[in-house]
Amino acid sequence: MRAEDGNLWNDPQEAQKLMRERQSLDDNIKAIKGLSQALDDNIGLIEMGEEEGDADIISEAETAIRSLAGEIRARQIESLLSGEADQNDTYLEVHAGAGGTESQDWANMLLRMYTRWAERRRFKVEVLEVHDGEEAGIKSATLLIKGHNAYGWLKTESGVHRLVRISPYDSNARRHTSFSSIWVYPVVDDSIEIDVSESDVRIDTYRSSGAGGQHVNTTDSAVRITHIATGIAVACQAERSQHKNKAKAWEMLRSRLYEEELKKREAIANATESAKTDIGWGHQIRSYVLQPYQLVKDLRTGVESTSPSDVLDGDLDDFMEASLSQRIEGGAGQAVADLD
Repeated sequence: MRAEDGNLWNDPQEAQKLMRERQSLDDNIKAIKGLSQALDDNIGLIEMGEEEGDADIISEAETAIRSLAGEIRARQIESLLSGEADQNDTYLEVHAGAGGTESQDWANMLLRMYTRWAERRRFKVEVLEVHDGEEAGIKSATLLIKGHNAYGWLKTESGVHRLVRISPYDSNARRHTSFSSIWVYPVVDDSIEIDVSESDVRIDTYRSSGAGGQHVNTTDSAVRITHIATGIAVACQAERSQHKNKAKAWEMLRSRLYEEELKKREAIANATESAKTDIGWGHQIRSYVLQPYQLVKDLRTGVESTSPSDVLDGDLDDFMEASLSQRIEGGAGQAVADLD
């Protein structure tokens, strides 16, 4: 085995990559063996319950098997996360669309939704940058989400998200439609070479924004880096040091450029268009309707939820699993009608 080769650690980066692959394979094998053993055990319990006429044992075993079916489904989805960067940590950006306070409030709701989703999976979440709205909500924000397969799970969430509700900011209680966009791109490690120099970018510094208090810097420590050729811009204000913010912004820029390259490869392979579009009508990937009825609908897969409150609290796995399955199977699927 290569892992037992005495010369393996002559190349530390290659060794680390190999050990990660080995650990992933070991984890999957153990999980499959555990599920198989649990299934056999519960089938045995059902047979014993039938022989002894014990309905309680049969019921408990059947419940356990139904639970196993959910775990097996999750493992099947995990097996789809075999892309080049799927196992990496990920950045997630939220941007409010046109519409002022309405869209900015919606952007803040999305920020909370993905934070709660990550916390459910016990992923670590760091807020790298937030631009507050004038009255409420946020104009934009960037999260760093750390966890196994974080990018793989979130990569299909990039796109425009549409909200329909009775506005809490409208004194006439009218129904409003708001748009905000999500953009997801993987953290890249040192083994991935991204050729970019300071002559290729514009670097700006500015004062960190926030709700106030001792954690908001009063110096121009926040950093924004714009890649001139592509127009890609990233920003970081999480650190109190401009130097640290600049270093983190460089990491983010390299990740964005790498993600762009991944999307180009995928577009060539699948002959599909990029998901990055205008933040407005006709470009949404999912609609969230809170009034006059309650429904969330994914416009790529047709998956629905009649409990928007649960979805906005981070219950996103059904949507992600369907979208991942569709991407792996190929094609964009059938056209799905949007909600009114």
